[in-house]
Amino acid sequence: MLGDIFSSFDEQNGNLFFWFEIWFVSLIVCVIFYSVLWVGLSRWMSLIYLVVDYIWGQVYRSYGGNIRGFSFFVCFFFFFLILVNFLGLLPYVFSHTSHLVVTFSLAVPLWLSFLLSSVFWSPFGFLSHFLPSGAPSFLNPFLVLVETISVGVRPITLSVRLAANMGAGHIVIGLIGTYFSSSFFCGGFGSFFVFFVVESLYFVFEFGICIVQAYIFSLLLVLYSDEHSV
Repeated sequence: MLGDIFSSFDEQNGNLFFWFEIWFVSLIVCVIFYSVLWVGLSRWMSLIYLVVDYIWGQVYRSYGGNIRGFSFFVCFFFFFLILVNFLGLLPYVFSHTSHLVVTFSLAVPLWLSFLLSSVFWSPFGFLSHFLPSGAPSFLNPFLVLVETISVGVRPITLSVRLAANMGAGHIVIGLIGTYFSSSFFCGGFGSFFVFFVVESLYFVFEFGICIVQAYIFSLLLVLYSDEHSV
């Protein structure tokens, strides 16, 4: 039992460091979804391919389309984040993406891989991104400092955005659920019905937030690939 609503951020209340089952379930789901079990495409497979084609097009319109295997990774990572976000909506299941340690451990390796790949591919091209072309000479030190800070805070913004949105949503669901359960035993039928409608609508809203946050995280990775050295 949680002592308060913010105890959901305590890793002792969930299997935060047992990532094996998350990766295993994600792999099994992706294998099942992408398996060709029918002669024609089912409605579910048609929906999956529609989403994959859209994300694939987003990647190929950026420089990330020139990075080998990046399109496959973004598509798989998008569905992986959706699955992990949805698992957090299940009762008595710890929401991994609402914890900053987990989101930071996802954002830092991805951000660092872009930097290292860009440095090893073309060091001078990587350094040229820190100074925009056509800028006045007296602003060069200031622009380099701003671009350095902008690149350095990217893993923080990626991790904090995902954790804050998912964590805030789960906190609101927990608060509404507390009043909803209290109205079931202590309140009248009117309050029970109102809290039931509010909880149901907000749960549907949180369902959409899980998809949107996974898309934003993946889209930002695609945008960051545009600054890869040519």
